[in-house]
Amino acid sequence: MANPTGEQFEITRGAARAVVTEIGAGLRAFEIGGVPYVEEFDADAKPPMGAGQVLLPWPNRTKAGQWVYEGEKQQLEITEAARGNAIHGLTRHKEWQLLEHAESSITLAVDIADEPGWPVPLHAVITYEIAPRELKVTHELRNDGETTIGVGVGTHPYFRIGDVPTDELTLTLPASRVRPYVGEAQMPYADEQDVEDTEYDFRTGKLLAGVDLDTAFGSLTAAEDGRHHHLLTHGEKQLDIWTGPDFGWVQVFTPGDLVGRGRAIAIEPMTCPADALNTGTDLIEIPPGEAWIGSWGIRLA
Repeated sequence: MANPTGEQFEITRGAARAVVTEIGAGLRAFEIGGVPYVEEFDADAKPPMGAGQVLLPWPNRTKAGQWVYEGEKQQLEITEAARGNAIHGLTRHKEWQLLEHAESSITLAVDIADEPGWPVPLHAVITYEIAPRELKVTHELRNDGETTIGVGVGTHPYFRIGDVPTDELTLTLPASRVRPYVGEAQMPYADEQDVEDTEYDFRTGKLLAGVDLDTAFGSLTAAEDGRHHHLLTHGEKQLDIWTGPDFGWVQVFTPGDLVGRGRAIAIEPMTCPADALNTGTDLIEIPPGEAWIGSWGIRLA
């Protein structure tokens, strides 16, 4: 490959433009009228801190890379050596196959098979569809094995509103419960707790200045349209990161610097929290030969 993300696929509609990568099928850019709404990085660079990557068949961390499937201990590759965990699934660095590329949409696929610590083959498909003010992402995961398997799906976009500093954005989350990390190993979680009267209550919006998060939020309240709406706001501009009903968790991460712009914010849609392969929390159970489909998106309100 010419670069760590392989070929670059552009889709456009009206003033909207997105770029999807061949390696990992990640989102490298999303702009409207030339204004960026995700943190972008060069095509010949590795995605910084997982930027835009697709996380499956589990998001976040599996403690020590170990879990048990049908009574047998599984050992995943340790991909976060510093903390001794398996992180963000098995497809981030795989070459995805291009299935269809139209002007305003693209579909790619990858097989998950013969991986250490993963006993059931899966077939994953992702479709990005762009509209004048929105990008919709649809995931499909099919069980190609002979036994039921529990899986998780996530993604790792970092958001921005043009050149507005992250500290000047207001974050709103429809989450009533939170599971903070404990210790430097980022495992395990603290006990799940209500956000009421805590620093984690973002239900009515909170300015990001002084906010430091690497935190899983759950018990999301759906709006009348059945979706969860996570909002970034600056003045009259509002970015709506919406998720379908199966994306019942969201990880919010605020690193000090990502691509030289200063502080950044990842709002990561997830179907389950970290270490779900061990806890079973909100895993999606897929029987043999069947598939799961779920969507999320980004909309400039």
